[in-house]
Amino acid sequence: MATLIGTADGVHSVEDQSVVLAGHRIDSLGRGDAAWWVLTDGDAVWNIPDGGTPSRVAGFDATRVNCLLPRRDDVLLGTQAAQLFHIPSSGDQGADPTIDQAFEEAPGRSDWYTPWGGPPDVRSLAEDRDGAVYLNVHVGGILRYRDDDPVWKDTMDINADVHEVIAHRETSGTAVAATARGLAISRDGAENWSFHTEGLHARYCRAVAVAGDRVYVSASRSNRGENAAIYRTNLDGANLERCEAGLPEWFSTNVNTGCLQAAGEMVIVGDADGTVYRSVDAGHKWVTAAEGLPSIRCVGIG
Repeated sequence: MATLIGTADGVHSVEDQSVVLAGHRIDSLGRGDAAWWVLTDGDAVWNIPDGGTPSRVAGFDATRVNCLLPRRDDVLLGTQAAQLFHIPSSGDQGADPTIDQAFEEAPGRSDWYTPWGGPPDVRSLAEDRDGAVYLNVHVGGILRYRDDDPVWKDTMDINADVHEVIAHRETSGTAVAATARGLAISRDGAENWSFHTEGLHARYCRAVAVAGDRVYVSASRSNRGENAAIYRTNLDGANLERCEAGLPEWFSTNVNTGCLQAAGEMVIVGDADGTVYRSVDAGHKWVTAAEGLPSIRCVGIG
């Protein structure tokens, strides 16, 4: 599996130490069927086919893009002011983004906010094995969309202050979220959420990942990243166990949204200091996979 690291200066490969899109800030990475999708500088979307070179697919002039989600037929793009756009997943250059009108009518929109008074953002996007899309508004909770129920459904109290939502790609209806109230888990397609904090030294969670029967989450004392650490648990969320062997005593800042990923038994985490840690045994032991990189903004396994 390839491990890509999105940094403040380009996409770095852990395996062959190559760099693409140098000179660009990487904001989000997503794996498609035969290509990587990359968001740069908050305004440009790139496609990197396997064995090929990057091509700029779409651009935005009037809004900042925060995150992307490649799907079979399209790529979803979440932006500032809590908007959602689609572009074709064909990778053709000059794609014209189209706004998701259903999301413009999402329930609770008038109540979304940010603590500092600015417009709310779409912060993260995820899709489960059945094609259900989970979307995190900051601050606005988690919304879900299914093709068999083509409206956006509000699934969580907006004051839970969600920072990332991830869907399980192999288990139907399972999603996890990092929130200011701890780790949130749903096993019924976001109809219900349970919150878990037992074992955490602090409940402010910023990044989350799931693979197999394991969930990984970052926790710290506040949005300033005081005493940040990584934890692991089962899908029931019980007895969160701190990951320690090979990791720093404390990360220097929050492990941020998009900087924690898992696939199979592999888990990777990147920090703002430019160091990548990797585990191949489901988070029991870790090694330094790369260091001295520009500040890390997102990571990907594919």
